Amino acid sequence: MWWNNWNEAITPLRKIRSIIVFYMVALVVAGATAFPVEWELHLLCGWISQFLAGWVDVPIVHWLFGVKEGITYTNLHYPYLAYGYDWLAYAHIMIAILFIGPYIDPVRNKWIVVWGMIACLSIFPLAFICGPIREIPFIWTLIDCSFGFFGIMPLLLCYKYIRQLETEKRGMESL
Repeated sequence: MWWNNWNEAITPLRKIRSIIVFYMVALVVAGATAFPVEWELHLLCGWISQFLAGWVDVPIVHWLFGVKEGITYTNLHYPYLAYGYDWLAYAHIMIAILFIGPYIDPVRNKWIVVWGMIACLSIFPLAFICGPIREIPFIWTLIDCSFGFFGIMPLLLCYKYIRQLETEKRGMESL
């Protein structure tokens, strides 16, 4: 099977670096979506109105239209509040840059991968505690939690390869 051939042919270091680059790009892209949030909501709600008009009465869609209205009103009357989204995007970019450490030296900087896994897991209590306080629909809380669930997967794989690399390095040092 092609996967087994690929799995054996690629060194743990190359696997780690591939995962890290993917993760860094995903973080930057996810963060960058915070900058044009009003435009994105207008685009999404316009698309729903045009192609899924029957869905407008679905509670989550109704909530989404309310979010669009709230963001539009807030940006019109209180544009400085959108600065929080700018900082959210900035944080994503800075976290992505943090992963340069394990890209360069995965064994020495595996703590960053562990920290990333902790960050992914901590999404769950944040979402389940703050979601209801902020009147976020439960389905949206689950969508938020999916970032932690899907975010931890590549990090777990990366950690596995780092441990493999550590074992190989220890074996080379004992020769």
